[in-house]
Amino acid sequence: MNKLVMNFLVTEGYVEAAEKFRMESGTEHRMAVKKAVQCGNVEDAIEKVNDLNPEILDTNPQLFFHLQQQRLIELIRNGKVEEALEFAQEELAPRGEENQSFLEELERTVALLAFEDVTNCPVGELMDISQRLKTASEVNAAILTSQSHEKDPKLPSLLKMLIWAQNQLDEKASYPRINDLSSATLDDPTV
Repeated sequence: MNKLVMNFLVTEGYVEAAEKFRMESGTEHRMAVKKAVQCGNVEDAIEKVNDLNPEILDTNPQLFFHLQQQRLIELIRNGKVEEALEFAQEELAPRGEENQSFLEELERTVALLAFEDVTNCPVGELMDISQRLKTASEVNAAILTSQSHEKDPKLPSLLKMLIWAQNQLDEKASYPRINDLSSATLDDPTV
């Protein structure tokens, strides 16, 4: 949606409005944070989040813990065992003492160090790229929430509502129906 709005502003020559929209939407910055997490550059992502709005991590201890957990996973992935242990002990263990679920997640993550082949260990899914994507999505949602945007897109809900409404109408009337949602072409009712 932001790209559509930006395209309109640029195409119609509203340069100042386009620049203001870019700054206010925070789209570029948010995408840079998301990309940093997806690439395993967690420290960079934390720095970018704090540049955007330091309150995001201050007011969301679970998000901060998950970022730190991802940082630990990246240290383990890169074979930095001593650094990983030190980081877990100094940064994550104190948070685990405050919150039982954090402690359980920390124990699962540190368990990766006990296995030579982490891909086949019981907690190997933590090393999977999907773990990075999960953390990136969580950060993205927190940034959107902090900017008073919706964290979930509205389009899927609207499409579900359209399908439901059409199903209700099918029982009562003949009308131009959208059968192919990707093209949104109307099919004439059968008479």
